[in-house]
Amino acid sequence: MSFDRVPTPALLLDLDVLERNLSRMAERCAQMGVALRPHVKTHKCLEIAQRQRLLGARGITVSTLHEARVFSERLSERFDDITWAFPVQLTRLDEVRELAERITLRLVVDTKEAVQALESLELPLHVWIKVDCGSHRAGVDPDSPGAVELARSLAGSSRLSFDGILTHAGHAYHARGREAVADVAEDERRVMTGFAERLRGEGIEVPEVSVGSTPGMWTVRGLRGVDEVRPGNYAFNDFEQVTLGACEARDCALTVLASVVSAQPGRNWCVTDAGALALSKDPGFGDSMGEVFEDYEAGVLSGEARLTALSQEHGILSAPRPVGSRVRVLPNHSCLTAACFDEYLVVRGPKVVDHWKIWRGR
Repeated sequence: MSFDRVPTPALLLDLDVLERNLSRMAERCAQMGVALRPHVKTHKCLEIAQRQRLLGARGITVSTLHEARVFSERLSERFDDITWAFPVQLTRLDEVRELAERITLRLVVDTKEAVQALESLELPLHVWIKVDCGSHRAGVDPDSPGAVELARSLAGSSRLSFDGILTHAGHAYHARGREAVADVAEDERRVMTGFAERLRGEGIEVPEVSVGSTPGMWTVRGLRGVDEVRPGNYAFNDFEQVTLGACEARDCALTVLASVVSAQPGRNWCVTDAGALALSKDPGFGDSMGEVFEDYEAGVLSGEARLTALSQEHGILSAPRPVGSRVRVLPNHSCLTAACFDEYLVVRGPKVVDHWKIWRGR
């Protein structure tokens, strides 16, 4: 079936671009000498995770325990090595116990309270220390005495296995241009390997160093001292990645197909059926709430048409279009956009070739 016949708004996943993105990242990790543990929060999709595993992923990263359950239960070859890359939620310890009793569940902490709570479970849990490498969201300050003491308590625990130190350079998304992003990625590497050396100098073994962001991995110059990377967005890319210089529009696998539903005489704009519940309200880096392809096959974005405002179900398109016409929207942030839908319409060219479920949930 041609996707021009499907009801809108619809989430289109270009299988050719997806597979190219997955292969490129696997090859880049091999060239850099690091293991790939992709973050599946971006796609929340079993079919995509299987493709990542076939390309050599050592395991997966998740944001929620729901994701961990889905990927450890729903496949014939289930994922049994999963990092929950979110500070341990003390309200979810019963779920942690259930999962950790049947898979290798790797947890992330940055406080002594979390370490004490995990020790109280009396299970041989795997634990990473989350490090703040510059984004100032979560994570220990690597220059603080408390960071060393937290590592010492983990390394000396009789119940917990210290996996090493982990970070995410979220501030790479505030950089502008490939060189600036590459500088952030190098700073991430430098901070983490420096902290690892500091801990080793204190007699604390650091088994592994884990980093990762999509813009960082597309631009980083080298990863000496790093063992593992955890990018997620690379499977799809999006307009943020284009703006950062991490990719081009033709490297973006995910688009939202929308229809014009209202166009009044004399107005230089119209209304589409793709609103905030199709695209999220992530503003990206400017006033655009979603770019529009002028020529998708050529990877050319329109110079005049973009979504400039979103309400729950309405999207304001900054150029007039006839009612009933369709536009293919490049989201600012593919992770949030995917989380708005229940399934991907998997396409090759103009044809829908499959439907893949998106496993949303907390």
